[in-house]
Amino acid sequence: MTILITGVAGFIGAHVAKTLLARGDSVIGFDNLNSYYSGQLKRDRLDHLCVGGDFSFHELDVASLDTMKSALDGRKPTKILHLAAQAGVRYSLQNPAAYTKANLEGHFAMLELARALEIENMVYASSSSIYGGNTKIPFSETDQTDDPVSFYGATKKSNELMSQSYARLYGLSLTGLRFFTVYGPWGRPDMAYWLFAEKILKQEPIKIFNHGKMSRDFTYIDDIVAGIVAA
Repeated sequence: MTILITGVAGFIGAHVAKTLLARGDSVIGFDNLNSYYSGQLKRDRLDHLCVGGDFSFHELDVASLDTMKSALDGRKPTKILHLAAQAGVRYSLQNPAAYTKANLEGHFAMLELARALEIENMVYASSSSIYGGNTKIPFSETDQTDDPVSFYGATKKSNELMSQSYARLYGLSLTGLRFFTVYGPWGRPDMAYWLFAEKILKQEPIKIFNHGKMSRDFTYIDDIVAGIVAA
């Protein structure tokens, strides 16, 4: 089976690629290696996690449908895992345009690519951020998700609505996964556990928000990979 993974140099993408290659699948990887955090970390993930097996990598922007079609050069993946996106809730306050380009235009281009290739199934990254100000614990897939409190969450909710429309209009099989704060080896350096550990190792005070009056559920990367592969 040939699977296209966008955001393959990202934390989740690289781990999934490693798992798929180990079981014998062919993997085509797309990633623009943007500068939101260390590009070297992304390259190191590719070098370490995506070695061996039938793996090809293309540095490109998924918002360009023509560029992606050209990179495929006639190859037709069976399924798509679309993880490429602009991540980070706080950063969406500073640079909302990056989210419009990557998360809205990029997701639209991926839907069009899936339609053009007649993909069997596309799994894509949504986010727990779409639950917004919901106070009911635990969250449920049936909860209302029409009141996001961040622009990042709004773009991810939009991805789900766009996908719902394409599924109905064109008969595509599309599965959105709402990830909850994924952690583990090769994780993202903009996340709290990484920032806290870095400060502690340097014997510096950690920065907390809301006077520390908050809690958060984390999900280990291996569990996320298992869920993605199952989907």
